[in-house]
Amino acid sequence: MTSLVIAEHDNAGIKPATLNTVTAAAKCGGDVHVLVAGFNAAAAAQVASQIAGVAKVIHVDGAHFEHGLAENMAAQVLAMASAYSHILFPSTASGKNIAPRVAAALDVGQISDITQVDSPDTFERPIYAGNAIATVQSLDAVKVITVRTTGFDPAAATGGSAAVDVVTGVADSGKSTFMGSEIAKSDRPELTAAKIIVSGGRALGSAEKFDEVMTPLADKLGAALGASRAAVDAGYAPNDWQVGQTGKIVAPQLYIAAGISGAIQHLAGMKDSKVIVAINKDGEAPIFSVADYGLEADLFVAVPELTAAL
Repeated sequence: MTSLVIAEHDNAGIKPATLNTVTAAAKCGGDVHVLVAGFNAAAAAQVASQIAGVAKVIHVDGAHFEHGLAENMAAQVLAMASAYSHILFPSTASGKNIAPRVAAALDVGQISDITQVDSPDTFERPIYAGNAIATVQSLDAVKVITVRTTGFDPAAATGGSAAVDVVTGVADSGKSTFMGSEIAKSDRPELTAAKIIVSGGRALGSAEKFDEVMTPLADKLGAALGASRAAVDAGYAPNDWQVGQTGKIVAPQLYIAAGISGAIQHLAGMKDSKVIVAINKDGEAPIFSVADYGLEADLFVAVPELTAAL
């Protein structure tokens, strides 16, 4: 029994979600192999070889793998699939783009968003916006799995000494072409990897107030900025700040929610945070049901006072 983890990387280093996925793979039993498919990605493969618990890194290099196009990545995984009992992807935009193609081609059911491995064929995953946990058993010969990274601790990035096998990749499928990307630049931590997140909701009232009230607190704490869907839909914050069922799933050490009522969809994205602080003038707001510390107060007074006190 051997598991294959599809690494997310930037051709130079490994992205944090890969480390959590390696932990999930190790719980499936047997050896853990990591696929690093990219272009001039030898450095990323070397970094992957140092991850604790990894037995082997398979490095595939080609210009058509540079941007992780789903069609080419799926074809590469399928070419190797027969050697593995479990194929695991981080449950990120990239992983969720590739995994269904692999599962469909193998004619197996995809096991999505797992948060726990009970046994090599039995897994737990949240349903109903995280209000219930489903236990799923798969009898398929190959299990194709996406891993909710907040459900597993990251594997140690150092301490491993896996061999790196360089293999010839599949040819370009020709089905898609990378045209370009527009990447938002920020000095703040990436939302899903941040240890501290400061989130604002619709109660802030405007993008200007969001910036005026929330940004200084985030700056003081060295935190990432997040937002509820209501705030994003109202134009107070960009889409990539959205936390929740239809946004990003986060589990930082500290999550501060200001002016967020706590709709079930938002709670699904942040309730696994280690410490949750809620600031809301509505004492009946659902956010207080999951908060470790709650302050019933006007955020326009409380947040600046908190910022000044830090």
